[in-house]
Amino acid sequence: SAITALTAQNTTGVQGIFEVTPELLGMQIDSVFTDIRPDAVKIGMVSSVNLISVIAEKLTAYHAENIVVDPVMVATSAKLISEDAVSALKEKLLPLATVVTPNIPEAEVLADMKITSPADMVTAAEIISKAYHCAVLCKGGHSMNDANDLLYDEKGAHWFRGKRIDNPNTHGTGCTLSSAIAA
Repeated sequence: SAITALTAQNTTGVQGIFEVTPELLGMQIDSVFTDIRPDAVKIGMVSSVNLISVIAEKLTAYHAENIVVDPVMVATSAKLISEDAVSALKEKLLPLATVVTPNIPEAEVLADMKITSPADMVTAAEIISKAYHCAVLCKGGHSMNDANDLLYDEKGAHWFRGKRIDNPNTHGTGCTLSSAIAA
């Protein structure tokens, strides 16, 4: 793994973030790829342009494959990415992705549209998929349609129906899902 930030967090949210330097992040990625090459890469919280740039440069240089990007922008309790980093994420990391796993608020940012229905989820996922040439797993946990996730790829839309569980300790579920996909 390559750590992008030290965080203070638990199942209810993020209380604090301390970013690593771009130089240290680059060294971590070099250490991983020059030892036991990963078969897949999962990218989670990256809060600044400089860190996003290092990750994109290194993944390109190492010809990384099977890249899962969880575009962490807003957690249950905190904003986790700067405004300029959103543009860098779109410009530098998403084009490298095999699959992107946004939640509803993140999909709204990436597709530049409001999502208020299952049909909107399909439209947003299609926009994101076509813009970045990747599959999109739009997580429905933040939505009005229970907890239904939508996978959109070149074959079209496929729904994964789920039942919402009433639990306040949901922080980290998206990270777990994207890690499982990479695994």
